[in-house]
Amino acid sequence: MSTLVAAILFIGVIAYALFGGADYGAGFWDLTAGGRERGERLRELISVSLSPVWEANHTWLIFCLVTLWSGFPQAFAALTTTLYIPLGLAALGIVTRGAGFAFRHGLTRGRQEQLSGVVFAGSSVLTPFFFGTVAGGIASGRVPADGHGDPLSSWLNPTSVLGGVLAVTVCSYLAAVFLAGQARLRGEQSLEKAFRDRAVGAAVVAGVVALAGVFVLRADSPRLFERLSTVGAPLLAVSGVCGLLALALLRRGGTTVVRTLAAAAIAAVLAGWGVAQYPYILGTHVTIQQAAAPTATLWVLVVVSCVAAALIAPSLFLLYTLQLRRRLG
Repeated sequence: MSTLVAAILFIGVIAYALFGGADYGAGFWDLTAGGRERGERLRELISVSLSPVWEANHTWLIFCLVTLWSGFPQAFAALTTTLYIPLGLAALGIVTRGAGFAFRHGLTRGRQEQLSGVVFAGSSVLTPFFFGTVAGGIASGRVPADGHGDPLSSWLNPTSVLGGVLAVTVCSYLAAVFLAGQARLRGEQSLEKAFRDRAVGAAVVAGVVALAGVFVLRADSPRLFERLSTVGAPLLAVSGVCGLLALALLRRGGTTVVRTLAAAAIAAVLAGWGVAQYPYILGTHVTIQQAAAPTATLWVLVVVSCVAAALIAPSLFLLYTLQLRRRLG
């Protein structure tokens, strides 16, 4: 039961990384779009693409937090009493990002509009970075079983910084692929090319960061490196193949296929981390079974997750489908 609930939790993590990650990555391209006149068309496409879905994507984050809190209370306590700085900064980023995005549309052109835009875009970069440092702190075993670990070194370390940088680059790649598809559906050939080029650039940067990460993990997190290079290697290979195929097909159209391949590449990377982490939920000192809540609680979580999947998943699927087909204003 504990393994089943952990798998459900990780499905939520992957879903948030994909849907929320595409949102955060769009904010990165908003930040780097240039001045008002130069970046106006790019920002308009980003705004139209995000407006109907950006709040709904936080459903996955809420699901993950509730499942972790209820299913693995010991791990939840350890994480929140050790990594409270990056978690708090990520939460602050989510709030300021939403405020900046909302106020930007309600303000007249001027300094206030520019400020709200910078807040939205800057938070879109910092939030995935802090989430990545949290993942790095967990994976490298810097969260003690009893919590109250070092509030700085737990996330300011080579593995965590690698996780943060990789999160930003991966989100940027995913967003560029999705936005190129949106531009193609709108018949905006120049915007399609712009985001297609950005997708290639982000993929190259992500590849360079991943290669550098091999040496970082080998020196800083040898157990994680060993597991990723053995049991996690097939999934990492799948990720690389899907990512390369997505880039190859990006110039030929087929937006649905390209989006699917790009999402599969990111999901495979995360699944590789999950396989490498198993059977531990914290580093190499707390297993999933040790941190699990009583069996009765786990049963309730499984039932609630099934009900949520039956009710919420179709609604989100409909929302995303309508947005991709440009049926929402």
